[in-house]
Amino acid sequence: MMSALKRLAWLRWPAAIALLVALALHEGVSDAFALIARTGPVLLWLVPLHALPLLFDARAWHLLIDERVPLPALWWIAVVREAVGRLLPVLGIGGELAGIRLATRYMPDVSRVSASVIVELLVTIAVQFALAMLGLALLRFHASDAGGIVGMIGVGLIVSLPIALAAFVVAHKGAPFHRLEGMARRWLDPAHALAARLDGKRLDHDIRALLQRIPLLARAFAWQFAGYVLGATEIYAALDMLGHPVSIAGAVTIEALVQAVRNAVFIAPAGLGVQEAAIVAIAATFGVDRDAALSLAMLRRVREFAWGGIALVLLRLTEPSRASGLARERG
Repeated sequence: MMSALKRLAWLRWPAAIALLVALALHEGVSDAFALIARTGPVLLWLVPLHALPLLFDARAWHLLIDERVPLPALWWIAVVREAVGRLLPVLGIGGELAGIRLATRYMPDVSRVSASVIVELLVTIAVQFALAMLGLALLRFHASDAGGIVGMIGVGLIVSLPIALAAFVVAHKGAPFHRLEGMARRWLDPAHALAARLDGKRLDHDIRALLQRIPLLARAFAWQFAGYVLGATEIYAALDMLGHPVSIAGAVTIEALVQAVRNAVFIAPAGLGVQEAAIVAIAATFGVDRDAALSLAMLRRVREFAWGGIALVLLRLTEPSRASGLARERG
């Protein structure tokens, strides 16, 4: 089972790279590179700008874990989670597993840490839907010729909504991890560290207990949502630096809908090709020409690799045993 998942994870890369190459050939990357070169080193300010959205995201997790882990530590772990989730070839869960592993250094209660991460993922699903709805509304009223994109993304949201609702219902009413525990114990050697620490029944209980704390979930939702909206400052600043400014509504729309598309097509590793195509298409509805939009897409990709590369290198230097453990778990 695990070997099949690993093969699938690696097979995604050729398709994603082919899509990225096709987009580059169709749009022409030379003009985009030239625009970036003309803008110059001022674009480097976009890299530290990403620290603020990550801090908001870490604050949401901080609340869900009852503030039992220091916020600076959770911010650092959030950086690593994003790096693992976006740069390494897994099916979208590697970052969360890395986060659980690292957070247990500060809070040994594996069940409670795991429950906070799983509930945070459920909150993120709700935030993504709300963000996508906000993006569609802004696109409908602030962009020109956006009917096709609105319809396509709207259909995608409608189709995926039952799956999202089912995830909440199963987590709240069912006992999914108690059942998965038995399967995992059959797949893994009983001496395996993961198998030895599994307690699916308690994990289900901790998840249900968190999901019943509605005010807490609302606060975590607000912090995450604010973090995503704040992430639009990267788009606003980048396009302004490139000489193709958009309104705040335009920047928020691009950020919201690019996130929605990227998460919908989660099978694409690191969103390669998908993210770039979404940025070009959505930015065009706000009058951003293709060269500037492709430059924006390239800058965002560079920022992701910069943050991810720094995080993984520092993890290797500061916690070599943990970095090696993560690598082994990923095959």
